[in-house]
Amino acid sequence: MESFPILSIITYMPALGALAILFAARGSNTLPRQIALVTSLVSFVLSVIVVVAFEHNAEFQFTEHAVWLEDLGVSYLLGVDGISVLLVALTTLLSVIAIIWSWGTIATRNAEYYIALLILETGMLGVFMALDLFIFYIFWEVVLIPMALLIGIWGSSNRIYAAIKFFLYTLFGSLLMLVGIIATYQAYYLETGIRTLNVLELQEGVALGAYTSTFQFWVFAAFFIAFAVKVPMFPFHTWLPDAHVEAPTAASVILASVMLKMGGYGLLRFNLPLYPDGSEDWAPIVIALSIIGIIYGALVALVQPDMKKLIAYSSVSHMGFVTLGIFIMNLQGMEGAMMVMLAHGFNTGGLFLIVGVIYERAHTRQISAFGGLASRMPRWAFYFTLFMFASIGLPGLSGFVGEFLVALGTWEYNPGAALITFSVVIFSAWYMMWMFQRVVFGRASGQAPDPGDSALTPAEQEEIRRMGGHDTGVEHGTYDTNEHGGLQTQPVSGGDHHAVVRHEPDGSSYPTHEDQMDSSRWADLTTKETLTLLPLAILTVVFGVYPKPLFDIFEPSFQAILEGAVRVIGN
Repeated sequence: MESFPILSIITYMPALGALAILFAARGSNTLPRQIALVTSLVSFVLSVIVVVAFEHNAEFQFTEHAVWLEDLGVSYLLGVDGISVLLVALTTLLSVIAIIWSWGTIATRNAEYYIALLILETGMLGVFMALDLFIFYIFWEVVLIPMALLIGIWGSSNRIYAAIKFFLYTLFGSLLMLVGIIATYQAYYLETGIRTLNVLELQEGVALGAYTSTFQFWVFAAFFIAFAVKVPMFPFHTWLPDAHVEAPTAASVILASVMLKMGGYGLLRFNLPLYPDGSEDWAPIVIALSIIGIIYGALVALVQPDMKKLIAYSSVSHMGFVTLGIFIMNLQGMEGAMMVMLAHGFNTGGLFLIVGVIYERAHTRQISAFGGLASRMPRWAFYFTLFMFASIGLPGLSGFVGEFLVALGTWEYNPGAALITFSVVIFSAWYMMWMFQRVVFGRASGQAPDPGDSALTPAEQEEIRRMGGHDTGVEHGTYDTNEHGGLQTQPVSGGDHHAVVRHEPDGSSYPTHEDQMDSSRWADLTTKETLTLLPLAILTVVFGVYPKPLFDIFEPSFQAILEGAVRVIGN
């Protein structure tokens, strides 16, 4: 199979689908999504074949090489190892899920929307396969434009601001990385007289002494900032919450489940192998920023009223475990970082789909607008429960495996850092279960507050008791009106739900607690929604219970990275 260009077919099949839509399907509403689904499915099936056929060693496999710009040392070189092969499969799976979700959801500029999704998929796949820095940089930049368009055209009310912010942050990091690429290219040429951007050849420059310690220190920083923006790592994270909140659901899923992993992958593929001395110098700072990001993301998530923004800040916290696991530079930490990346793709992608389900019905993401959905949408509540527990790291689900390994690796590196970092895990349970309890098991619309309900202030509870309340047999939800200022029930948005309203002597009135949506007529999960959630749920459970097949694939690659770094640093 080495002679068959399977990686190129996987990479460019979505782009061919985009061209087909552009030239043959722009006037149709159904044909663009059919083409998008078929071409994306082809890439997914081929990526699964590559994973199954992948030999469990540290070598790059299924390589494709062709000389492109010989005088400049630029070649078309693709290949996958145990790290990238799994990220390729994750990308193709999530792309199929995003396309299925978009059916019936996107009503404007249908063809352009699917073109953007397919080009985005090609860019992400190329990032994970490219072994030439010139080709890698092209794919890295390709990803930027379609995601900015998805946010800016099909996003929410503040979409333009979010799209521009995303574009500028990512472009800034990309330009720094370009400086690092040119510097590495020139340093290798000055040492060897060979012009090349082949990553595997450039790694040989470490042993040849082409990159001095000072050189590595600064070039590492250039690459690191580019990848830290994409992770996103504190303090380069501020674009993420805005992008997630404003992006359409499918784009949020791709952004969280795949694009953030591009940053972690870049650190593993380029920073550690090419600049081991720089990695050692910067590791304490990166570890400190990772711990700050873990704590900061969790604390900020605690106070978010918007479900999407809460999940976005939880991503900042979870991805902090990735950078922490990478830079403690032991096998447990790196394997844990990889498992966190994969599990975050399953779990957070599932959570964004969960939010998308009720947003399609309610057109709001405010936590206070929902309550008691378990009784109205039990299947939806089941998936919410699963992904919520996986996100907080419940043993037996995929989120636990990676964080546990990072904890072990961090303890080996520094017990104090481990205690500080993992004492904050309780906050992830706090913010997730707080949101979950209110939305799934909180007071449902159509049910007025009980006098003991925390939705009422102490003064209001006292007034209810003074007016009779339950003590005089007044029916729940039917408080009398006091013409000089009192309480009564009043319908609020959605129909039969009644909010307790205070009437002031001057004739003004205001609700005493948050209005809720009327969910009594909402359907449970549709077939389309189930098709998007079910694969992620299965992967969350299977690899939470039995992650060994994943370890068999990526462990040799991590051992090779560590052995190379230790050998160079030791010299």
